[in-house]
Amino acid sequence: MIELYYWATPNGHKVTLFLEEAGLDYSIHPINIGKGDQFAPDFLKIAPNNRMPAIVDTDPQGGGAPVSLFESGAILLYLAEKTGKFIPSDLHGRAEVLQWLFWQMGGLGPMAGQNHHFSGYAPEKIPYAIDRYVNETARLYGVLDKRLADRPFVAGDDYSIADMASYPWIVPHERQGQDLADFPNLKRWFDAIAARPATIRAYAVPDRFKDLPEPSDEERRRNLFGTQPAKL
Repeated sequence: MIELYYWATPNGHKVTLFLEEAGLDYSIHPINIGKGDQFAPDFLKIAPNNRMPAIVDTDPQGGGAPVSLFESGAILLYLAEKTGKFIPSDLHGRAEVLQWLFWQMGGLGPMAGQNHHFSGYAPEKIPYAIDRYVNETARLYGVLDKRLADRPFVAGDDYSIADMASYPWIVPHERQGQDLADFPNLKRWFDAIAARPATIRAYAVPDRFKDLPEPSDEERRRNLFGTQPAKL
């Protein structure tokens, strides 16, 4: 059983994409980041960076004590190695997947995240910051579009954790000021992943928590963009 500490963000969706594709048994612990659940002491024992997602594998390979992990890229790699799925076993194929996984973790995710912040959340609209991150997001989309010109998936012929890592950060393309029509290879890839049954199931997971109490705008802003609440 995989215990998943989750909220419906791009990084959270990465893990449910894998779990649904692999058919692994999992249970979800909702971490409402707007309410500040990420600062709870029990969660910080698993994810000391106070960010979700995180997992606890209660049945690791070889037995022994449960394994806990934070950081979405590390989780994807761990699950791929645990199951032997969505990462090649040969040296060259594995290297292709890993470099594009790290590309997403170090580039697409952080840049698109800053795009979201300055375009949608920042209390002051700073044109330089908005332009900087919208343009850098467009550059990264272009990198991915070129990569996909001669292959169906990011790392080659087979769907992999490199695709699972990048796809959720392309879902909010309109918020990022991007038009997928400008990136035809990326759009073809995006539409193909969107149509996968496991993707549809993964993106339905948030419906399980739609009745949870919503934080106020002030509480959400403090917990998402401020510092750890003093009471914790």
